[in-house]
Amino acid sequence: MREAADDMRWADRALASVWERVRVTADQVGPRFPLYAEPGTGVWKSTSKGSWTGGFWAGLLWLRALASGAPRDRSAAAECTGRLAHWLDQDTATRGLIFWYGTALAAGPGGSGAAAQLREQAARACLAGYDPERGLVPWGAAFGGPRMLARADAVPGLVPLLAGWSDAGRAAAYGHLTRQLELSLAEHPPRPAWAAAKDGSWTACPEPAPGWSRTVPWLLLGLADGVHWLGAGGLWAAAEQLAAPRLVAGVPLVPDAQDGNAQGGNAPPAGNARQTGNARLHGHDAGPLDTSAAAIEAVALLKLAALTRAAGPDSTAGIGRTGEAVGTADGADAPTRRARRILYRLCSRHLTAGGALTAGCYDAGRGLAPRHELIWGDFFLAFGLAILTGLTEPFTT
Repeated sequence: MREAADDMRWADRALASVWERVRVTADQVGPRFPLYAEPGTGVWKSTSKGSWTGGFWAGLLWLRALASGAPRDRSAAAECTGRLAHWLDQDTATRGLIFWYGTALAAGPGGSGAAAQLREQAARACLAGYDPERGLVPWGAAFGGPRMLARADAVPGLVPLLAGWSDAGRAAAYGHLTRQLELSLAEHPPRPAWAAAKDGSWTACPEPAPGWSRTVPWLLLGLADGVHWLGAGGLWAAAEQLAAPRLVAGVPLVPDAQDGNAQGGNAPPAGNARQTGNARLHGHDAGPLDTSAAAIEAVALLKLAALTRAAGPDSTAGIGRTGEAVGTADGADAPTRRARRILYRLCSRHLTAGGALTAGCYDAGRGLAPRHELIWGDFFLAFGLAILTGLTEPFTT
């Protein structure tokens, strides 16, 4: 597998199949937004407004447009981004995901003035929603349930969206990121969701539960963007804490959607870093995998690897500089090596000939789309492959 993963022609072939899947998806959903697709039929469950995932479909269309250079692809991407404007005044911290991933490629390498304007409007709206007493942008009430929550999936996207806007936005981005880290890292494994009480304290939420597949990938992605956009060297300690256990031998490349071995609590990891959790390694009955979590992790690691290289070999900043994770035989740093192996595993075992990334899990607890193609999984797979093949730089989105 090592030799195959190092021969990067597989990445070019995989990207070509992903672009074909984007074409098929666009024909199927029309003006709607794809959410998840049945693994057997490839038929998408779609939404009219995009839900919290609309930015990933727009971002995927922009990636295709940058790859093809075709005016019709650019027009399709621009039209999709414009339809995200519905979410500007919605009370949800997932506006970070919606507007950052839906506009970053468009306003950056895409050169779209309309997308840049939409991104500015979104940043202003999210900054207006920042609660200085709580130190974050609350989860919000747009999707029902308690409003005053701090969730790991409200970190990525929101950090660069705020940080790229103004000094006030940078302060809010730092506050939001560090508040979530303070809460999530208070337990092992990190707890993804917390509820604010009236007395100013925070209470652990039962859902998503500790061991949720996307908790650490979302936090790592937010940390990578935080270091890049905020220049906050103090964030490296948290990045190392979250990444180091994944850079040693034996850690699964694709996680269980819910690690049944994870109980939560404030005890630190026992023994060694390999206890990152996968039911298959502990003799438990295995539930569904989550390829979308693996794709997010791969992108986060590629970003952190780029930041580590930029810091220079003599810097103490970065991840994978000590112990088992220092490097590999081919000279690649450990984060890049793991990211490459993750992406190769996804493409060789879970990517269909038609370019669909299967075995993603939307919500294991509710049994919702437990072994499906997920639009954000497709996006992060494509973005990771785009970084590997040189189509785009790690921080273009």
